[in-house]
Order: sequence, then C-alpha cells, then structure tokens
Amino acid sequence: MNDDVRNIVLGVIAAGISASLGWLARTYLWRRGLRRKQAFFGMPENSECLLVVNRDAGGDGAVHRHDVFALLELSALIKDCSAHAQIVSHDTAHQGFGERTEFCVGGPGSNRRMAAHLQSLLPGVQINTGPEPGPDRAAFQVGSERYRLEPGTSEHVLLARLTGGRDARPVFLLCGQRAIANQAASRYLIRHHEKLQRRHRGGSFVLLLKVVNSQAYGPDVVELVGDVTRAAQAPLPTAPRTSHRATG
Repeated sequence: MNDDVRNIVLGVIAAGISASLGWLARTYLWRRGLRRKQAFFGMPENSECLLVVNRDAGGDGAVHRHDVFALLELSALIKDCSAHAQIVSHDTAHQGFGERTEFCVGGPGSNRRMAAHLQSLLPGVQINTGPEPGPDRAAFQVGSERYRLEPGTSEHVLLARLTGGRDARPVFLLCGQRAIANQAASRYLIRHHEKLQRRHRGGSFVLLLKVVNSQAYGPDVVELVGDVTRAAQAPLPTAPRTSHRATG
C-alpha cells in the first residue's frame, strides 16, 4: 500500500469516526432534552395524560376553533414526549388530580373543571363570568389587581403549572379571557418550557400573559405581565383596589 492510498484510507476512517462521535453526541443531547421535557410536563414514556376540553360559552356547545388549535398543539407536545392523551369533556372529568398530567383549557365560564381548579388551587383568582355587558365583563382579579378585557386589543390569560405534592403529576391551566388567549398560552408554554423549567425548578407557578392586538397578529404576540404565583395562591383581599387596566 503506497502513501497516497494509506492517506485516503486513514482519511475515510477519521471521517467515519468523527461522524459517529457527532451522531452519538447529538443523540445524547436529544435524549437529555427529551428527559427534561418529560420531567417538566410529568409525562414519562408511555404514560397517560388528560386533555380537558371546554365548550364555547357563547355558541351551541361546540369547541371554539382557537381552543381546537390549542388542543392540537398540546397533542403534538404529548406525542413528542411519547405519552398518550385521553380527551375528556369538562363536565365528565369527575376525577382527582396528581395521578396523571392534566391540561385544562378554557375559562371557568365554559369549563367547569377549570372553575373547580381555580376555587381549590388558586383562591386568589376571581373571574367575572357574568353575561352582563360592561367594562368588567370577563375581567380577571388576581389578588388586589384587576385586568380588563379589550377584545382584539388586550386579552389576558393565566398559564399555571400546579402540583399537589412531590410525586404528583402537574396540572397545567390555560385560562384565557377569550379562546384566542388559550391558544396563545399553549404556544407560550411549548416555546418557553425550557426557560420555565430552569426558572421554577419544576415547581408550581402562575403566570399572567397578555395577548397584544390579536385582531392583527392572532395569538403570536404575547407579553408576560408578571409572575402572580403568590397572589394567586393566597386568599383574595377583603378590600380589592379600584379596577384598572393592566399596561403590561
């Protein structure tokens, strides 16, 4: 074997080793990222989770199209974690929480299970579900602060990850003033889950988000108003402040 042939063979071997090491490194990083995602969402491989579906409060009982989009995006997330989803209607989900990861979508006016979760887990949150028109229709009160709805311009949504104990699976609440805000919360959760995991270290959190100018940008432009975990988990104050509109 002359020097040229030997150099070619050595080059091929080196390239093969380099490619193999690169593939092993990428596989390791991918698996580590997957394990972290599964841990954050409480969905190990082949586990089951609940998708609790609401109903359009202003319609004929059908699911609003933006809520359908949110459910589809969450279903893709569940598939990425190699888990399985069980879809249940909000008025038939008569079971506790903590045994399986749960995604609950929709406000308390269209989702009875969301209303129960807010009452049990977030006593510092009050949502106006009355049909009467006015500036406080669908308004959120979180602690002493109130956040009003401006359809198409400023719409708020609570995004929460709540756990009942160290070994309990989490409950994710996507509670928006309108259906498009629910979809915005699902996108925010999926896009920012790594940052949320680092910041909250796998614990409970409640974030207040604002969807900006949805009539032009849909659910894509979202601002973080703040982390309202402490206020949401504490009882409501007896004398809340005068209503105001959040500026973000």
